[in-house]
Amino acid sequence: MRNSQHTEHGQHRHHHHHHHQHERMELHGRGPRGGGFDGGERGDGMGRGGPGGRGERAERVFGRGDLPLIVLALIEISPRHGYEIIKAIEERCAGAYAPSPGAVYPTLTLLEEQDQVTSSDSGSGKKLYTITEPGRAHLDANRAQVDGIFARLDMVARMQARRALPERLHQAMHTLKHALLLNKTSWSEEQTERVAAILEKAANDIVDSH
Repeated sequence: MRNSQHTEHGQHRHHHHHHHQHERMELHGRGPRGGGFDGGERGDGMGRGGPGGRGERAERVFGRGDLPLIVLALIEISPRHGYEIIKAIEERCAGAYAPSPGAVYPTLTLLEEQDQVTSSDSGSGKKLYTITEPGRAHLDANRAQVDGIFARLDMVARMQARRALPERLHQAMHTLKHALLLNKTSWSEEQTERVAAILEKAANDIVDSH
C-alpha cells in the first residue's frame, strides 16, 4: 500500500514539475516544440537569416500573441499587402529581423477569419489587407501591448545601428565622452555654448557626409 502511495506521489510530483516547466516555456513565448513565433512560425522561430545580425530568434523580438497585433497595427496605419508587412517590420528594426512569410500569411488569414481585416484583390492575385472596425477596437483594447512591441522594434533598430558602427568610430565616441567628462568643474555658459556648437557642427558634418 505504501509503495502504491509512493508511486502516486511521485507521479503527481513529476506532473507538477512538468506543468511548471511548460508554464515557463509559455512565458518565454516558446511552445513545447521550440517554436518562438506566435502565428505559424515553425521550428526554431527564425526569420530570414543573413548578414548584419538578421535571423535572430523570433522570441527576442516578439512574445506570444505579438505578431497578430503588430500586423494589425501596421494595417491600421495604411492598407498593405503581405510582403509590405514583412518589409515594414524589417525596416522598423533596421534590417535586424524579418518575419517569414510562413508566419505572416497564416496570421493574415487568422485576422481575416476574425473579421479584424478584410482583403481585396489588387491585381496579379495579390491581396490588399484593410483594417475593420472590430480590428480597430481590438487594437484599442491592446494599445499598451502594441506600443510595447513598437518600442522593442525601435530598440532592436538602435542595437543594430550600434553593431553596424566600425570599431574605429566606437573608439572615437568613447574619446568624445571622456573629453566631455574630463571637465570636473562646473561648466560656464560660454564653455557650454562653445562645446555644444562643436558637437552640433560635427553631427551636421556626419549627416552631410552620407
